[in-house]
Order: sequence, then structure tokens, then C-alpha cells
Amino acid sequence: MRDMNNYIETLKLLFKLSKMEIKNNLFTLRMMVLMPILLLFIGGASWGFSDQNAQLPADVSANNPFEVLFLTSVFVLFSATLGVVLIGFDGISRKKISGLLAIEFCQPTSRTILGLSQLFGVWLTVALPTLIISLFSILLIYKQMNMFPSVGEIILFIFATSLVLLWYASIQLLVSSVAKDVGSAVTLGVGTWLLFTMIWLLITALLATILGVDATNTDNAQFALFSSKIDMFSPNGLYQLLLEAKLENISRELPIWQLSIATICWTFIPSSIFIWRFNKLDT
Repeated sequence: MRDMNNYIETLKLLFKLSKMEIKNNLFTLRMMVLMPILLLFIGGASWGFSDQNAQLPADVSANNPFEVLFLTSVFVLFSATLGVVLIGFDGISRKKISGLLAIEFCQPTSRTILGLSQLFGVWLTVALPTLIISLFSILLIYKQMNMFPSVGEIILFIFATSLVLLWYASIQLLVSSVAKDVGSAVTLGVGTWLLFTMIWLLITALLATILGVDATNTDNAQFALFSSKIDMFSPNGLYQLLLEAKLENISRELPIWQLSIATICWTFIPSSIFIWRFNKLDT
């Protein structure tokens, strides 16, 4: 019973500290910049792709609400993940430089709880408005198409979107804990975002060429299977693979067990490394 009471008190403390981090992050200039970006990117994409008069490329399908959500997920990756970078790139390095981290470490609270509160604070600061705007976007899709996605499709979209933002929060706080100053924090934070958002396709094509997979035609089944394997090592790629599991006529289908293992690894490995690194920090 004593252990259970201690566990409950620890969870209450974690919730309280995370709530404080969220409040500190929400009312900042960065969030004032981020909120219109999220609304324009996610809301605008869902409205535009669900318009029956929209002229889309021949290989882009937006015939039902979930296909529209899948196309909108591309804009989630550009806007919401960038929001995590804006909020979290200096989450640790700024406190270290200002001396606030040393003050926090002097408190009778374990570093693990402090680290988790930092992680949840950055994650939920961006995830909560992103999910609210995503739900609003579903209403926009209904307005245009007179159809809602199924409950399962909505749950999958919310679940996958929440996870990809958690993965990015873990990565950003990890690189922030490594950074020595604000300049290196910016470089590492934006660099990791560019790696997974802009450069990953080039890495996939390069590896395919080295391993003898035809990368000149990205529509062939061999390259599709190869790229799906490589994408499990990218948070963006895995996010897309999770959503593709509900789409028909997709050549990149992977077994559920492989997606499950990749999802578990991305959820726990980066965050665990961050907590380990946070416990080793010198102030």
C-alpha cells in the first residue's frame, strides 16, 4: 500500500510539473507564431483536398475523408514537427546556460521526473493544439464531402499524430541536452528536422542505388518495399506507414508486427536515451 501511495504521489508530481512546463511554453512568442501556421497548414490542407472541384495530380487520390486526412498528414509533418523544434530545440540548453537547471537539480525531485516533465511539456504544448485543429479539420472535411472518417480512422490519425510529435520531442530534447550553447542547439535542432523532413528521401535513394535496387522508378514494387523498410528508421516515414495501413491499393504495406516493433522502439528508445542523458547532465 505504501508503494502504491508513493507511485500515485509521483504521478501527481509529474502531472504538476508537466502542467507548469506547458503553461510556460504556451504563452510565448513562439506559440503565437506557431498557432497560425498550424491552422493554415492543417486546416487549409483538409479544406483544399476535400474540395470536390480541386484539381489534384492524377496519382493523388482524395475520394474519401481518410484519404484527405492522409494527404493532410504531410502538412502535419511540415508544421507540427517544426513546432516541436521551435519549442524544444533549446529546452535544456537554455536552462543550463541561465542556471535554472542547476536550481531545479537542487530540488528534492528525481532527475527522471524532471526529465519526463520536460518531455511531456514540450510534447503536449504542440500536440494539444495540433489535435484540436485536426478535429476541427475533420469538421471541414465533413462540410466539403458530407462524410466523416470512421471512428477507427479518426483514432488512428490522432494516435499516429500524437506519437510522431512525441518522437520529435524526445529527439529535440536529446539534442538540446547535448548542445553547449544556443547556437549549437539551433543547428542540431533544425538539422535533425531537415534530416527527416527533407533529406531522408535522398538517403533512401542513395542506399537503394548502393544495394542494387532500382531507384529511377519510385513506383516499382521493389523500391516501394525497400523504401518502406528504410522509412521505419525515420519518424516521418513510420508516421506515414502507420496511416497507410488503413489505405487501399497501397504497395508499401508492411506486416503489423513490424510496424508495432518500430512504433514501440521509436516511442521508448529516444525518450529513454534522453532521460539517461538528462540524469548525467552536469550543471
